[in-house]
Amino acid sequence: MSAVLVIAGSDSSGGAGLVRDLRTLTDLDTPALCALTAVTAQTDHAVVHSEVLPEHVVRAQIEAAFATRAVAAVKIGMLATAATVRVVAEALGPRAGVPVVLDPVLAASSGGTLLDEDGRAALRGLLPRVALLTPNLPEAAALLGEAPAVTPSAVLAQARGLLALGVAAVLLKGGHGSGDEATDWLVTAGGEPRALSAPRLAHGIRGSGCALASAIAAYLAHGLALADACQHAKEYVTALILRSS
Repeated sequence: MSAVLVIAGSDSSGGAGLVRDLRTLTDLDTPALCALTAVTAQTDHAVVHSEVLPEHVVRAQIEAAFATRAVAAVKIGMLATAATVRVVAEALGPRAGVPVVLDPVLAASSGGTLLDEDGRAALRGLLPRVALLTPNLPEAAALLGEAPAVTPSAVLAQARGLLALGVAAVLLKGGHGSGDEATDWLVTAGGEPRALSAPRLAHGIRGSGCALASAIAAYLAHGLALADACQHAKEYVTALILRSS
């Protein structure tokens, strides 16, 4: 079976990043290939240290992954710097038929910036290569230079604002919102917005965004349509959080 290539940073606590991605792909019986972008020392409460890998090392990993076996989807997480963003964009190239799921990791839930301002600007240049962008509400606002959306109409407006940057589709996650349901909005160019809802749980887990994006990439690799992949991935993450309680 074809694999998912994960381009991400590591988290020494095991809660997020590459470890969470690989756990998710294993759960979903999906082979994984990896390209490490950065090594972070984290606890559940703070980022202690972060070391970015040289761009030529990131590029070599990506090229080696594509030379190893067929890649059916790519999941991108932490990129850390503008230089890494640019080298990832160059290394991926057009690669027709390989969807890219980008989880825009800007800051750690445990605290600490994981993509600097120059990196965030460079990230916008990567978006036309992306099949699906999966920001939470603060990440969407940061990418647009706006305040976080607090109403459904504002959420949809920001999703469309991200579409205008060139990405093919946006899954704007509602976990940071309010109300009894956590609703994610899937918005595509020319299509009707689709609400993906689940009961809002009393607690969350670190790395839920990593797990969601990796699960979507896995389901795309298995041949599911984008909307179905997003729905199945949301169900997977909901069950993951419930199991952790």
